[in-house]
Amino acid sequence: MPWDPDDRPWNQPWQPLSRAAAIAWGAFYALFMLYALAHWGQFLFIDNVNLVVHEGGHPLFGWFGPTLGLWGGTLLQWLVPLLLAGWFYGQRQPPGFAFALFFFFENLLYTAAYMADARAMALPLVTVGDPDVGGHDWNNIFSSLGLLPYDTRIAGATRLIGWIGMLAVTLWLLRRGLRQEASN
Repeated sequence: MPWDPDDRPWNQPWQPLSRAAAIAWGAFYALFMLYALAHWGQFLFIDNVNLVVHEGGHPLFGWFGPTLGLWGGTLLQWLVPLLLAGWFYGQRQPPGFAFALFFFFENLLYTAAYMADARAMALPLVTVGDPDVGGHDWNNIFSSLGLLPYDTRIAGATRLIGWIGMLAVTLWLLRRGLRQEASN
């Protein structure tokens, strides 16, 4: 049987999302954003998960050399929610897609806090293996790229993208649920 291009996920309809579910998810995301705003630049409870994934990325990507090993923490931290979002997108499940994408953008807040600390190096560091070998990822990354003097500016832009993304995902999900209910 030949493959039909109309079977591509983006050609399929999204699964239904009730108005009540959309409002509940919207409230959850709004409350989370208020929590994140109240703890601006601080470690959020979800960042415990981000930290574990981040630290796992160093040895995983370290197989491909020291540069990817250095970047690997952030790469894996961003890839996990993006890959989950891709899977939910393929399944056409709006709540799962939105959840994974929302927390991808939340990861940018976490990354921005780490980036902004590149020169100051005041944050306590967690590392896998020998602590004398690791160091501050973003100090090393920005130093190698000649961008260390711009750490807080880059962090500010990263944080802004994170906030815009979280808000956009929330509005997308609300719109999808409210529009679908209105069309029934």
